[in-house]
Amino acid sequence: MSESNNIEIQEDKLIEQEFQALLTDYLNSNHRKKVDIIERAFRFAKEAHQGIRRRSGEPYILHPIAVARIVCQEIGLGSTSICSALLHDVVEDTEYTVKDIENLFGKKIAMIVAGLTKISGGIFGDQASAQAENFRKLLLTMSEDIRVILIKMADRLHNMRTLGSMAPSKQYKIAGETLYIYAPLAHRLGLFAIKTELEDLSFKYEHPDAYKEINQKIADSEVKRQAAYEDFSAPITKKLHEMGVHFEMKARVKSVYSIWNKMQTKNIPFEEVYDLFAVRIIFDPEREEDEKKECWNIYSIITDIYKVHPERIRDWVSRPKANGYRALHVTVMGPDGNWTEVQIRSRKMDEIAERGFAAHWKYKVGNSDEESELDIWLKTIKEILENPEPNALDFLDTIKLNLFASEIFVFTPKGELKTLPKDATALDFAFTLHTDMGYHCIAAKVNHKLVPLSQKLQSGDQVEILTSKTQTPKEEWIHFITTAKAKTRLQAALRKDKKQIAAKGENIFNNFLDENGLKKNDLSVVDKILNHFSIDKKEELFYQLGNNSISLDESVKKLFKNKSHNVFMKYLKMPFGGNNKSVHTPMKPDSTAAPHKIDRKETYILRDNGKEKNYTIAPCCSPIPGDDVLGYVNEDETVIVHKRSCPIAMKLKSSFGPRLVSAQWDEHIDESFPATIEITGIDGVGVLNHITKIISEDLAINIRNLSIESNDGLFTGKLGIMVHAVQDIEKLCNNIKKVKEVKSAVRVKNA
Repeated sequence: MSESNNIEIQEDKLIEQEFQALLTDYLNSNHRKKVDIIERAFRFAKEAHQGIRRRSGEPYILHPIAVARIVCQEIGLGSTSICSALLHDVVEDTEYTVKDIENLFGKKIAMIVAGLTKISGGIFGDQASAQAENFRKLLLTMSEDIRVILIKMADRLHNMRTLGSMAPSKQYKIAGETLYIYAPLAHRLGLFAIKTELEDLSFKYEHPDAYKEINQKIADSEVKRQAAYEDFSAPITKKLHEMGVHFEMKARVKSVYSIWNKMQTKNIPFEEVYDLFAVRIIFDPEREEDEKKECWNIYSIITDIYKVHPERIRDWVSRPKANGYRALHVTVMGPDGNWTEVQIRSRKMDEIAERGFAAHWKYKVGNSDEESELDIWLKTIKEILENPEPNALDFLDTIKLNLFASEIFVFTPKGELKTLPKDATALDFAFTLHTDMGYHCIAAKVNHKLVPLSQKLQSGDQVEILTSKTQTPKEEWIHFITTAKAKTRLQAALRKDKKQIAAKGENIFNNFLDENGLKKNDLSVVDKILNHFSIDKKEELFYQLGNNSISLDESVKKLFKNKSHNVFMKYLKMPFGGNNKSVHTPMKPDSTAAPHKIDRKETYILRDNGKEKNYTIAPCCSPIPGDDVLGYVNEDETVIVHKRSCPIAMKLKSSFGPRLVSAQWDEHIDESFPATIEITGIDGVGVLNHITKIISEDLAINIRNLSIESNDGLFTGKLGIMVHAVQDIEKLCNNIKKVKEVKSAVRVKNA
């Protein structure tokens, strides 16, 4: 038997094994058992993808099977979704059409596959902002059938799990896009387990060293953590058993990404992340209607044993989150003196928390609150899509306003409850009630007190909107609206107004051309006027003319006098300059005429020997050697270096992936880079002397500035320095922390 035959048999065996594992998952679920249609979908997909391989070299069919397993086991969907997952790439990658799928598997599966086909292609596509456009299609399709997005989530999760076979620049693009779009979307759909894994996997590829280090520290602190958990849980377990509660209790460690995030936002080392784990109590109520009562009974038992943190009680049992999450959270002081969060959930609440909206089908009873929450959210998405942003990236930002929103609850004058994102203003509330109310509102009454439209609302506020027929939408409103619906509606209205004003301006412009004998389609005329007013676009010129911000006066007319003289001068200059353009635009030196094309597949080495430098530092995040970085290649092939965690880089990754290049610092960079260290501690005699002595002894550091403020016995200092690498900062911070009075010394964003 030839080696290729042998490999084929082995692969066939593996494919069959994986499919049987999928069937076992399905048979262990509590869905109706439709094995026959799943079997048919698998055989059809296997045949369609015959001979096709993934980038990792494995047979392509293993990807749809893996996606179907995630759909079944981790999201909890049934046969329709499993078949759609198995078939999700058939239409895009083979000769088969959606019609073929419909004839073989029915309308529903064909519709979901068609939805998934619409939104693929952009994941590894080379078109700028393809992902943002893709995301728009994804949301459109999702508002028809939520299963499309749930299967897409499974597809993205499997792509992330197998990202290792991709080139580094592709890894950054896909990881960045995942963190920017898909993780917030998973959160909004209540898929918490998937959201956490997507964040961790993105983090693993963006910051491999930090990921390894935190993982190691979590493992090293396991024994200590387990001992702390046992001390904490023992008295609660004893009491709950005495009360006859059926429950399980477990410690849930914070994810690597959320630990790192906390370290970044609070500027603290791993050792100071005290809430490393939360305790979860999952109980089985005797009767389902007693769930809420039992949550509060368990809460009462815990708070009898430990002191409660009054500001950290979260009641999502009485009022679930917009993504359907229900639980009671309480933070108490444990026996070790650290605050510990306890999450109290029934079995049903736990399943909904882990599987999100997918789990609601399992517990579907009439038109429950949870389902209406999903409907409300999908309705909002539909409204945003009716008035989309013309720019794909702005559209993404608008949607993000709606994804990661913490909610507040406010009341109408009649006592109706409305859910809004945290930091929503009175103007947002007006648009939530009705678009026309948003357009015509002039002020609001919050708790019967008159307030401006920019007033931020708090949970529990009662809000009344005051309107006037003469009021029209204002440009400055854009600065204090936070909800996606308000933003899209306002911008649509402003665009409409702008169009009317621009049309008036275009008439003024055309009349000017006629009066001065100038041709309408002569681009040089338009360019001259644009340059005269320092305006970039023709549309903006028309708008400003219509708005009376500018006028076509004598100074503009002068531009077009002595026209024949200009023509004569043009020809006179031609022999000397070669063409008219060269008179105004000096030729670039030969060395820069054709920029060197950068190979996006290779890792780009960042070099600077004092004379030549092949990169530019992005001012938004000011990276320095030692930081995890990536390069963005602009139009003239210049590499702009960003930190991988920079918010601007996040946007670039999700929309301009093909322009990204994996970047690495050269070991011999002569340049010094600015950095800022924040120092805090207890004020005392000679502290400043100690600190400055340590800094001046360090030969690798130059001080740019130092400012220290003292308040009530504590001090905070900002130290601006020039360094060669991250290691210099770490060494300096460690040395400063050796001063007894200093409590922390950390690198912060450059001031």
